[in-house]
Amino acid sequence: MLTLNKLKNKNYKKSVRVGRGNGSGIGTYSGRGLKGQKSRSGGKGGLKLMGLKQTFKKIHKAAGFVSPYKKDLIINLNDLEKKYSANSKVNLPGYKILGTGKLTKKLTVYASAYSKNALDSINKAGGKAITCGKK
Repeated sequence: MLTLNKLKNKNYKKSVRVGRGNGSGIGTYSGRGLKGQKSRSGGKGGLKLMGLKQTFKKIHKAAGFVSPYKKDLIINLNDLEKKYSANSKVNLPGYKILGTGKLTKKLTVYASAYSKNALDSINKAGGKAITCGKK
């Protein structure tokens, strides 16, 4: 039968009690070294002044690279086909038009960038692809 006194916590780690005599195996200096302020009770490392170079060495380097420029949002031709009616002006600054899907409507599209396939599809449908700046 399972009772409270038989339960064991697997995450519990018993702390090592140092400095309890030589018989304990962790006696004598108890990992503090021989002499000095840090070996005594109450002795802690005081103020540490270090130069800038040591500070930089301690700080972990950030992994990778983050561009300060925003990337263009992506929209496909099949999305343009669904959303817009024929002979309409589509103003999408900050977007890149990709050539996934088919475009049958004549549209005038203003966008930041186009894929080669998207440009061909817009021109074949009788529309215009005009490059404009980012938002």
